Amino acid sequence: MAKKKKKDAKQEKNVVPVVRKLKIREGGPAKVLKSTPVFEGPLFRVLRDEIEEPNGKKTTRDVIRHNGSVVILAVDRSKDKKDPLVLIERQFRHAAQHYLYEVPAGKIETGEEHLEGAKRELLEETGYTAKKWTKLVRYFASPGFLGEWMQVFLAEDLMPGKAQPEEDESFELQFVPLSQLLKLIDEGKIRDGKTLISVLYYAHLIGKKKRKKNERGFPT
Repeated sequence: MAKKKKKDAKQEKNVVPVVRKLKIREGGPAKVLKSTPVFEGPLFRVLRDEIEEPNGKKTTRDVIRHNGSVVILAVDRSKDKKDPLVLIERQFRHAAQHYLYEVPAGKIETGEEHLEGAKRELLEETGYTAKKWTKLVRYFASPGFLGEWMQVFLAEDLMPGKAQPEEDESFELQFVPLSQLLKLIDEGKIRDGKTLISVLYYAHLIGKKKRKKNERGFPT
């Protein structure tokens, strides 16, 4: 019995604690001891950094540095408020070797404000402008090696116009009901990360609003 208690106590020490209320502690950046440029192109640059992490560990990391990007969830609620239409692009992605279905997005230009970048990208890629803009979630695309963060904006009250894509850009545009996009996500057919995050976050917000209305006794 005593041996069993000792064994149980040892196992208890190795158990990951359950945190009922997670407190976010972002901490400070690593101390860069040496940074060597490896590659520089029009979209990003690659650095080999020798660093000392906040915990004191010294290591070397290859990092892609990028100005950051804006993501636009363009939504048309005029025809059906319960199941709004979402503007989707189909385009070929060489790195993925597939056509992907995506929401509009693009790189922030040097010195450009995030919202201005979002407005510019929506116009260039789709021809649409929007009267109402709302900042949603911001996230890191792949923080293991990529410094790029992506800011999602919700664009509403859309107005059509003429697209102004760059020479190397080619898009097929379509409006898709939110319910259909969620079904495609469930089936694993939407594989673009920014689109998954944007659509699911938006669906979460809609669901949250509906729950609040129900709690107040309003019809949905």
